Amino acid sequence: QVQLVESGGGLVQPGGSLRLSCVASGSGLSVRGLDWYRQAPGKERALVASINSGGSTYYVDSVKGRFAISRDNAKNTVYLQMNSLKSEDTAVYYCKMIHYGVTYWGQGTLVTVSS
Repeated sequence: QVQLVESGGGLVQPGGSLRLSCVASGSGLSVRGLDWYRQAPGKERALVASINSGGSTYYVDSVKGRFAISRDNAKNTVYLQMNSLKSEDTAVYYCKMIHYGVTYWGQGTLVTVSS
């Protein structure tokens, strides 16, 4: 069984920054690949960024140059550093991991970008 717990969301002004964390726990678990998704009001959940077991990263075009995904293996934690935030980044952010073929989601953390 895997548990994913996100944190770090909140209210930030346009142009500001936030760092989201996703802590993974489970017997014998070592985080390798993990995805960050977001779901804006009235929209479907969509991939934002991902990191694979080799450390390669992917970003959706709308966040390239502003967001950075990273991993701390010792802490079983994946981060999403979000800079130059825009109102359109407002959403609930979720982390997702596939472990032995089973997909796990965190509970989500709300990011609101507003003045």
